[in-house]
Amino acid sequence: MINKDFSIVFMGTPQFAVTILDKIISEGYNVKAVVTATDKPAGRGRKIQESEVKQYAKSNQLRLMQPENLKDDSFIDELKKLKADLFVVVAFRMLPKVVWEIPEFGTINLHGSLLPQYRGAAPINWAVIHGEKKTGVTTFFINDQIDTGDILLQAELCIEENETAGDIHDKMMHLGAETVVRTIQRIRENKADAIPQPLTGEDLRPAPKIFREDCRIDLRKDVDSIHNFIRGLSPYPASWIRLRKKDSDKEYIFKVFEARKMNSEEHTELRLAKIDDKLVLHVFKGTLELQIVQLEGKKRMDSKQFLTGFDPEHWELVS
Repeated sequence: MINKDFSIVFMGTPQFAVTILDKIISEGYNVKAVVTATDKPAGRGRKIQESEVKQYAKSNQLRLMQPENLKDDSFIDELKKLKADLFVVVAFRMLPKVVWEIPEFGTINLHGSLLPQYRGAAPINWAVIHGEKKTGVTTFFINDQIDTGDILLQAELCIEENETAGDIHDKMMHLGAETVVRTIQRIRENKADAIPQPLTGEDLRPAPKIFREDCRIDLRKDVDSIHNFIRGLSPYPASWIRLRKKDSDKEYIFKVFEARKMNSEEHTELRLAKIDDKLVLHVFKGTLELQIVQLEGKKRMDSKQFLTGFDPEHWELVS
């Protein structure tokens, strides 16, 4: 059997999913349709924006579907008429059973963690925040609960000391593409051995969606925890603290995108300082060099550039 004889419907939205879709097509599989999010207004101008997956599908003349309601009868009928062998889902919405039960070989999903760890919307972020030394990707059959289906394949990758969630995301895209293609091949050849996941366990860590208020740095923590927190939220949604000018009551959001640990020495106060042309943050249990930052109302910039117009002595941290 050649790959072209095995047909797929692909579902996804962001660039992460594009990388996997492109790999599937490059391997010669028959992608009968691509399902992605509806167009939405975005940015300051609220211009209508197409998903990265839609842009890719259009440029490659792939059949495109953008249902508002995944349970809509016309959408379901259209999917059934395609008679695809397999549905592949990457960074998309939760599917209703009426959709994922359609194809003969089932519906598979790619998740950015080594399941059953870090089930949820933000697995990469939480793995870095918790200081994990490794993470990876998992392919599994979708069922009626989020990220709990039988596991097909897993592949690991290391998390280096100063890597951010963004760094891991980019590495994971390519690892994920290889893993999805290997999974499809096994399913096509009837060699897939699906392993049930444990649904509960004291050592299982969830990966819930992260909101803006979740991103505030807890300056009372040790330097390692703060460093991991900054890395885990970079470049998006970004960790932050509040600053206030010493002669004013106005508070500003101060985002930190990149930092390096300097030491774990004890300090009696929390403060920003300038040391040898470096912007540093003293916390109670260590010091961090802040490398990429953004003060509310200003552009994101490296600390050297930032310090040309910012004197830490005139500012204080708001606890």
